[in-house]
Amino acid sequence: MTIATSISSDPLTTDPSDREAPRVLDVRNPRDGMMASRVEVASPAALEAGVRRARAAFAGWSRTAPGERGQVLRAAALALREHAEELAALNTRETGKVPGDALGGVMAGIDTLLQYAELGPLHRGEALRGSFGAGDFAVPHPRGVVLALTPWNDPVAVACGILGAAIVSGNTVVHKASERCPATGARLNELLAASLPDGVLVGIDGDAATGEALLSQDGIAVYAHVGSTATGDLLAAAAVRSRAHVIRENGGNDAIIVDGTVDPEWAAAQTALGAFANTGQICTSVERVYVHRAIADEFLRALVARAEALTASDPDTFGPLVDARMREAVQAHVDDAVANGARVLAGGSIPSGDGTFYPATVIADCTPDMLVMREETFGPVAPVQIVDDFAMGLRLAQEDRYGLAATVLTADTGRALEAAAVLPVGTVKVNAVFGGAPGGSAQPRGASGAGFGYGPRLLDEMTTLTVVHLEAAVTSPETVQR
Repeated sequence: MTIATSISSDPLTTDPSDREAPRVLDVRNPRDGMMASRVEVASPAALEAGVRRARAAFAGWSRTAPGERGQVLRAAALALREHAEELAALNTRETGKVPGDALGGVMAGIDTLLQYAELGPLHRGEALRGSFGAGDFAVPHPRGVVLALTPWNDPVAVACGILGAAIVSGNTVVHKASERCPATGARLNELLAASLPDGVLVGIDGDAATGEALLSQDGIAVYAHVGSTATGDLLAAAAVRSRAHVIRENGGNDAIIVDGTVDPEWAAAQTALGAFANTGQICTSVERVYVHRAIADEFLRALVARAEALTASDPDTFGPLVDARMREAVQAHVDDAVANGARVLAGGSIPSGDGTFYPATVIADCTPDMLVMREETFGPVAPVQIVDDFAMGLRLAQEDRYGLAATVLTADTGRALEAAAVLPVGTVKVNAVFGGAPGGSAQPRGASGAGFGYGPRLLDEMTTLTVVHLEAAVTSPETVQR
C-alpha cells in the first residue's frame, strides 16, 4: 500500500519554531479503511506567506499578455495530462471514487484548462457608441488574488475550472482543496504550479480551520467556492468585511418531475442515473422525485430493479461513500423518512463489511416534511412522492430553499416550457438528467450560491470592467508645431 504524503505545499517559511508539532490530516480509504494519505496542515506562518507570494506575483502576471497567459496555461494542462492516471489513483484512494470516473474527472479537468487557454485571450470588453469623434469602451482587468476552495467529490475537474479561469484572466490563486482529498489537491497544485511563474498558483494544505484562516487574510479579491451551503455562507459573511467578490456553487436539492406522458422504464433509468451516479455524491444529483400517479407503480418497480442491480455490482461500478461521517448522515435522512411513514423499497441500511459502502436506496410514500425531501442527502437515495398531476409536481418542486438545478421528463413541450419559466433554479434539464452544450454557464440561486461558476462567463466573474471615454484634446498652434 502506498501512502501519498504532502507537506504544506511549498517551504513558505523557514522559521524552525513554526515547524514544531505540525497538525496532520490522515485520510482513510473508504473502500477498505486502510490509510490512504497523510498530509501536513499548513502552519499560520506558511499560510500568510503563501498569500503574500500570490499578492507579489499579481503585478507581473496581470501585465502578461493574454495570449502568453493562454500559452502558459496550455503547457500546464499538457503537463498535467502526463500524470492523469496518478491523479486518478490518488482520488480513488482518498474518496473511493470509481476508477473510471476518477480518470474521467481528471481528463475533464485537463480539457477545461485547454478550453480556458483558448477562451482567455479572446475575452473581450465592450465598445459603446458615444458622441461623434469620441471613443467609449470597457476594458476587462483581473481582480487580484483569488482564494479557491474546492470540493472532494470531483476534485480535479472542479478545481481546474476555477483555477483555469482565474489564471488565464491574469489573477493569481491561493488554492485549498478539501481535507477529504488533501493529497489529490496537493499533487494537482504541485503539477500545475511547475508550469507557471512563481506565485501564480500557491497551494495551501489544510482543513476547515485552514479555510477559515484564509478568509481572514487581507488582500484577497475573490472568494471562489464549490461545496456545502454552510461553508458558502461563511464566505459570504467574510466578504462583508473584506469586500471580496464571491463566486459560489453550493448545495442542491434537485427535483425531478416525471410526467405521465413518458415511458416509466426510461424515466426510471434517468432517475437512477441522476440519483445513484458517483454514489449520489454530485451537487446536481437527483434528490427529490415527483412521479405522476398514472405511471407510479411501473416506475417504482423499474427504479427498484436498477437500484438492486447497482448494489449487487462490483466496487469499481458502484463505489462507497466518501467516509463514515457522510454515511451516517445519509442513514439519518433515511431513518427520519421511515419514522415519518415512508417505505424503503430497496437498500436503506448500512451493510456489514469493510469500507463505507451504502446501497442504492429507493423510498416510497415520501412527504415534503421529511429530511430526504427538504435537505440535500448527498448519497445514493431516491425519495419518491407520487403526485396527482404535472402541476402538483411542478408546485412541489418550487417549494425549496435551494436553487441549483431541476429535471423534467415529459413529452409535452408546453409543460417543459412552463417548467423552464417557473422553476427557481440555475439549470432546467428536459428529458436528460445530465448533459449540456460545452461552454454553458448557469447561475445558482438561494442556498445554492451565486455567480457564474463555470463556462465562458466565469471569465467575467474573474474580472472587472473599466469604462473609458476618449475624446481628442484641444491643442494650440505652438503644441502642434512641437
